[in-house]
Amino acid sequence: MKFKLITSIFLIVCLMSCSVDNDNNPQVIKTEWHLRNVSGGIQGVDNDFDYNVVVWVFNEALGTVVIENNNTDDSIEDGLNSGTYSYEINDGIDFTFITIDNNELGNINILENELNIDTNLTSSGMGSDGYVYTFRKVEYLE
Repeated sequence: MKFKLITSIFLIVCLMSCSVDNDNNPQVIKTEWHLRNVSGGIQGVDNDFDYNVVVWVFNEALGTVVIENNNTDDSIEDGLNSGTYSYEINDGIDFTFITIDNNELGNINILENELNIDTNLTSSGMGSDGYVYTFRKVEYLE
């Protein structure tokens, strides 16, 4: 009888001391955009990138994008260097454009898990020698 009583008290104490406190430690989903491909340009490049080589993280509240560019091959087009940049998204009549540090890059198109930036299409018209940057979304809990 004593064993059952002690076991019951032990279980009650253990269950009471365990709690889920999501208010103090809310789970935050972090979204990263990993550069997967760059195509186009005068030479007609088509370069694939592994995950974590070039990563963009947008902070909508601050209007900034943090870019971590770990590509060490300067002969391969990979976009912007590592750093923190201001950005704006501007809606045109038919297209949406992204401007980074007051320089319009081009048309931005975001699908569910893919982001494309086409530097051939800007608010001032079409070009033909620009690049298309294709990113894949990676989400995880912080």
